[in-house]
Amino acid sequence: MDRCVITRRGVGAAALALPFIRAARAAGAVHIRCSLDTAPSHLRNVTVAAYLKALEARSGGRITTELFSSGQLFPDLDVAKALVQGQVEMACPGAWTLTGFIPDADLFQLPAMYGQPIEVVNRVIDGTVGAVVAGKIEQRLRAHVLGKWLDLGYQNWYSATRPLHSLADLKGMKIRNPGGAGLAWRTRFWGGIPNTTAWPNVPLALSQGTFDGLISTDESLASAKLWEAGVKSSLADHQFVGVYIPMLSGTFWSGLAPELQALMSGLWAENIATYRANMQAAQLHARDILISHGVAITDPTPEAILEARKRMVAEQDAVAKLLKISPEVVRQVTQDALG
Repeated sequence: MDRCVITRRGVGAAALALPFIRAARAAGAVHIRCSLDTAPSHLRNVTVAAYLKALEARSGGRITTELFSSGQLFPDLDVAKALVQGQVEMACPGAWTLTGFIPDADLFQLPAMYGQPIEVVNRVIDGTVGAVVAGKIEQRLRAHVLGKWLDLGYQNWYSATRPLHSLADLKGMKIRNPGGAGLAWRTRFWGGIPNTTAWPNVPLALSQGTFDGLISTDESLASAKLWEAGVKSSLADHQFVGVYIPMLSGTFWSGLAPELQALMSGLWAENIATYRANMQAAQLHARDILISHGVAITDPTPEAILEARKRMVAEQDAVAKLLKISPEVVRQVTQDALG
């Protein structure tokens, strides 16, 4: 809150004027509506809400914000179009929802990224690859990428029908995934049958045997209590890391005063390491919850992960073509991830 010095004589006048000062400030403020399609309790929402609150405080009232959760404004699949049309100022969609516009955003499904530590994943997306994808977002969606991307966490295999001790156990299983050619390819590569079911329908479909298992994260399974739908086992191969990309409407961004642009970018950069650490901590906590509810988790050895990655990398050119990922991104990802 701004401070001011008021003489004793002016106390009464200042008190009367205060509501009008606040109203004038609010009327002249820049307003940001942010659209997310996950629930308020989801850590992405908690993270973005914390950022927006800090932004309001740091701006001294020059920026006001409003967060819409649970797809109240737009689902992530539609929010990129909404940004282009100026129907919302800010969003933080999953990279996988942008692949229809930016195929390179599907880089996480390249075999070179399979089972990589979070530090390697962040090295890839914080460098040249992230800059290339951000540039294409700016060009094709006329949107501004606020800064480094927010990690969702490791995606693993989960089963309701058989114990998972190795990738060989996936053979013949019908596996649900969030969608996309890369996940379907990986499922088939290990002998599984890909299935795509909307997340709200997963608990019932799983309990009814529509599919045998799924690809997801510990936090997602814990929040949905999928042990109640039959999940008993997990192969924690950390097959890829999902990320969210903080974006602003290009029209909105270009209309901001330079000092407000610097404030928004700087505040995100100042906190992204903490945001990422909080997301990782949430996944670790969720893993403990799954174990406490009887889900048996197998952690493949580093040697097993390396061997699986080598087998898939042998087909990386075909995967890249399937996903329509540009040669420059494939080369850079391979260089950054594999050395």
